[in-house]
Amino acid sequence: MKNLILVEPIALLPTQAGCAVFLGDGSKAIVFYIDPSLGASINASLSGQAPPRPLTHDLFLQTLETFGAKVSRAVIVKMEQEIYFARLILEAENEIMERKIIELDARPSDCLALTVRCGAPFYVVKELWDQLADMSGTLKEMREANPPEYPGLDDLGIL
Repeated sequence: MKNLILVEPIALLPTQAGCAVFLGDGSKAIVFYIDPSLGASINASLSGQAPPRPLTHDLFLQTLETFGAKVSRAVIVKMEQEIYFARLILEAENEIMERKIIELDARPSDCLALTVRCGAPFYVVKELWDQLADMSGTLKEMREANPPEYPGLDDLGIL
């Protein structure tokens, strides 16, 4: 997988329009924006908080498991007009069928919500990664302007 860059969430910060998700590889960061409720769900999962009832992504993972499938990985594959596109890779094997690899079109936010719940890796295609601007400076600025009641992931001790 030398054409893929392994990334992880390094911050989830509130914005006026929702939530900024920063993914990084240790030397560079990219950002995309998601709905605040999805940001809260991802943040809760990363901080080990279990909801009293399964949320949509929890239900999806339970359904996959019931059918002998699991999330193998997620990959951001392209960006068009400032919108990221991702692929969710599933592996399935059960008593009825042989091992199958399934690739689904998915939003990066949904991919992130799933991968943080099950510990699957999250990647960005290297060619795309190399073209994207490093948003580490933006992350620093947002942290400095962010009130303490809305900490980023690393401020919570998660990352």
